[in-house]
Amino acid sequence: MTTYLLAGGGTAGHVNPLLATADALRERHPDAEIIVLGTAEGLEARLVPQRGYELVTIPKLPFPRRPTPGALAFPARLRRVVRRVRGLIASRGVSVVAGFGGYASAPAYLAAHRQQVPFVIHEANARPGLANRLGARRAARVATALPGTPLPRAEVVGMPLRPEISRLALARSRGDDRALVAAGRRALGLDDRPVLLVTGGSLGARHINRVLVEAAQAIVDAGWQVVHIAGTRGDVVDPGVSGYHLLAYCDDMQDALAVAGLAISRSGASTVSELSALAVPAVYVPYPHGNGEQELNARPAVVAGAARLVADARLDAAWIDAELQPLLADPATRARMRRAARGIGIVDAADRLAAMVDDAAAGRGRGDEE
Repeated sequence: MTTYLLAGGGTAGHVNPLLATADALRERHPDAEIIVLGTAEGLEARLVPQRGYELVTIPKLPFPRRPTPGALAFPARLRRVVRRVRGLIASRGVSVVAGFGGYASAPAYLAAHRQQVPFVIHEANARPGLANRLGARRAARVATALPGTPLPRAEVVGMPLRPEISRLALARSRGDDRALVAAGRRALGLDDRPVLLVTGGSLGARHINRVLVEAAQAIVDAGWQVVHIAGTRGDVVDPGVSGYHLLAYCDDMQDALAVAGLAISRSGASTVSELSALAVPAVYVPYPHGNGEQELNARPAVVAGAARLVADARLDAAWIDAELQPLLADPATRARMRRAARGIGIVDAADRLAAMVDDAAAGRGRGDEE
């Protein structure tokens, strides 16, 4: 029996692909043992047990980026955590490790290397995180969600999708999603008008929220209805426009994605991958702070013609009038964007990554024959 150790967590961008891969491995090997390594502070602490997987937690160890008293203690703390993970690998007979970035991944990579257990890396973002940059040097296989991610020996497999999203994407790829679309409209209280989906992530995006709420009446007057997932900050006032549906959070995101005829969104890696896999035309508004990874995440879809990009600072009433309104009124352009998305969207990434993990466990490297 194969025992898998999947490491990662912190944010949904790490936890969701980890769980999707765990589900794919369970589907391939119902008797396999699957252990998830994470921290008590990340989303994995709630989501992993909910999905029925065993979670083993280790301390959260941020890599020190400046010389501080805490930085001096980091090497010893890391050694202790790596010893714990090595003990877990040895005692549970772990055959292969798969890491998805985040605080738990670096100790898992180090422990696997020292125990001579193969490990596989999956990088979701176009700009890889530190743990995956370091781990890629010794990984058996390196997988990425997006093309052009600068990691050695990287193979593009796509973003492992949540099962409910994957089922929708597969149905759509077969032209068999009408029932799911109808169910989504019923669940969200929508009529037959086209749907603009607006979302900025679980916390929301204040600027996107403000601009779109101010444009609510104009969008509805253009013949559309809106599903606006504003986030949990509570900083948005419902405009009170019939056909404009303002939600703080959407528990069943597959419903919102199923009905979307166009999306305006931040460009986190998971969001870009899901919209591309579902062939939803998109306008991406990258998060304006940080290291610029969101713009890089969106670039393949924009280059392919599946999406458009607007800088956060340019998203205003003038942009709504000059860019969004013509797009809402142009079904031919949206149809071209959908066709372009079908050319880049990857529906079966979880199965691809699970196969790669199995190959590593069996000692098959990239390009080896079955």
